[in-house]
Amino acid sequence: MGALFRDPVLLATVLGTNIPFFSMAVILIFTRSNPRLSSRISVGSIVVSAVSAISLLVKLFSAPALQYQTLWFCSGKLNIAFGYYLDPLSLLMLTIVGIVACLVQIYSLGYMAGDPGYSRYYAFQSLFAWAMMNMVIAGSMLQLFIFWEMVGLASYFLIGFYYEKWSASQAGKKAFVMNRVGDVGFFLGLILLLIGFGNLGIPELNHAAVTHGLPKGLVTLSALLIFCGVIGKSAQFPLLTWLPDAMEGPTPVSALLHSATMVAAGVYMFSRIFPFFSASPEAMQVALAIGTVTMLLSSTMAMVTYDLKQVWAYSTVSQLGYMVMALSAGGYFAGVFHLTTHAGFKALLFLCSGIFIHEFHTNDMRIIGKKGGRRLKIPMVCMTIGALALSGVPPFSGFFSKEAILTVLAAQPSKIWYAAGLFGAVLTAYYSFRLIFHILFPKDGIEEQHHHAEHGPDAHEHEEEHHGFAFRAMAIPVMFLAGVSVVLGFTEHGLEHFLMRLVPRAGEVSAHARSAAAVHGAVNATAAAAAHAQEPSGSLLMVLGISAGLLGITLAWFEYGRKGASRKGFLSHFPAVWKLFDLRWFLDILYRKGLDTFVYAGLTSLFVKNDRRIIDGGIDGICVFTEGSGRVFSFLQSGMLQFNLVLMVLVAGAAVLYFVI
Repeated sequence: MGALFRDPVLLATVLGTNIPFFSMAVILIFTRSNPRLSSRISVGSIVVSAVSAISLLVKLFSAPALQYQTLWFCSGKLNIAFGYYLDPLSLLMLTIVGIVACLVQIYSLGYMAGDPGYSRYYAFQSLFAWAMMNMVIAGSMLQLFIFWEMVGLASYFLIGFYYEKWSASQAGKKAFVMNRVGDVGFFLGLILLLIGFGNLGIPELNHAAVTHGLPKGLVTLSALLIFCGVIGKSAQFPLLTWLPDAMEGPTPVSALLHSATMVAAGVYMFSRIFPFFSASPEAMQVALAIGTVTMLLSSTMAMVTYDLKQVWAYSTVSQLGYMVMALSAGGYFAGVFHLTTHAGFKALLFLCSGIFIHEFHTNDMRIIGKKGGRRLKIPMVCMTIGALALSGVPPFSGFFSKEAILTVLAAQPSKIWYAAGLFGAVLTAYYSFRLIFHILFPKDGIEEQHHHAEHGPDAHEHEEEHHGFAFRAMAIPVMFLAGVSVVLGFTEHGLEHFLMRLVPRAGEVSAHARSAAAVHGAVNATAAAAAHAQEPSGSLLMVLGISAGLLGITLAWFEYGRKGASRKGFLSHFPAVWKLFDLRWFLDILYRKGLDTFVYAGLTSLFVKNDRRIIDGGIDGICVFTEGSGRVFSFLQSGMLQFNLVLMVLVAGAAVLYFVI
């Protein structure tokens, strides 16, 4: 305990990452009946966490990585340690999680005001923040997996927050089950490494993989199994359909899960052991293919839905696919940088959508447009900024990170990956501004008349609501994130220096130094391989990237923005294609068919028959035999002493005759 207070870094780490847990416990045990006090406790704790994370980032910005650990289990060659691992990646992610969680909780003061489950909501928010922060700074893969599962539990509580609602309850269960499917593979991969290597420490694992201290077959198989966790948590193909359904939770929850926390955990884990994955080209190719398919499929789904939150949910899946593509192509910095910028503009897009939903009580972009959505200037302007960043339009943050990804893809020997990335950029800009133009330019331009007719003489009183506490609580985080989305891209070179700096010093041979060297070795090896490929010039790549975004925006303007546009979209001329995209490429139907055929009609039916015929039948047979034999032997007991004595003599005589004769 004395060491804790003597080391300010350790104190800030322990305090910042664990105070949300105590906040959750206090709310659930003591203050649940006092919503106002519960929210203050939760917001206060997450502010402390955010400040602690920022202070750690500043203090350790130029320092070597630090590792605090204690041996938890040791048996022979098996060593499992628990502790904290503070390096550039974990410090950056810790700061992102702390800031986004803090902004979401402040925003929720307005959005969730008056909700019957107000205290419960903030308790779950605190639980989520605690689990996510401890996952980020875990020093071993086993510790990361434990908090990975805690994040899944907290997200289940938040997605199914409105548990009285059938669709919300089902969405929570769907998210939980699909994540567990991926986590089975993740856990098997860890078991395989534990048996084959005996150590799950992140620095040690990275170093062993890069220096060929692990058999190649073991690395490939365990990497593919661990990547199953990425598929589940980050909603990659084929487990991508749970994420849009997760929109059943409150909108601030959507902003929290989709920006830099739960769904980004898979990408973060990929980045965390990037050298380990890089040691297996086969696993990297599989991940690249899955990321590409995910990015394209989810983009097509976003083109046909009219639900604000679902558009941004499909967009999240698509951008996660971009991040996986970047990492799988060897772009460590590109993937992490896009994760960082995406955290800002995706939280911005969801929180802006929440203001519209809070105002108009609908998720339908067409109705919001007709009711005068563009009159809410702060969310309208800020959401447009977020859409520009998402579309990769300069000078917004998404432009810089998406260009970094496209540059990495262009360096690949096969240009199909780069072509897919460009096509995805066109689709992203198209569906983003399809939504923007639906609200800005509603059909027939009747939104103003509809708005005044609806509010009549009380319009002035209604306008005053936008200056109250609830609106300010929602507007301030939105404006802050809009500013971040404008300036964050210009930090690219500083952030690259921070993430890619050489941590090892002369004579330093610690585990974290070897891990940092492993990251650089993996990145440099990828760069060397890419140097042999014919890569287009940087200016040409930039022109192509910007053109892709502008092409998508122009197409959306032609169909939804210009005066006289049909506002139906070109896909309306292809009903079969529209249905294919609207039904998510029939993935959910295939899942249901598989469940009904193989699980319910197959395994479940077999287990039911086994339960009824073997287990129940066996027990029932024993009971029938016991009852029947009791009835038979009951005739031997007549209650007459003479009869019993005669019977005993006969039995004894028979026994004597048997042994004598």
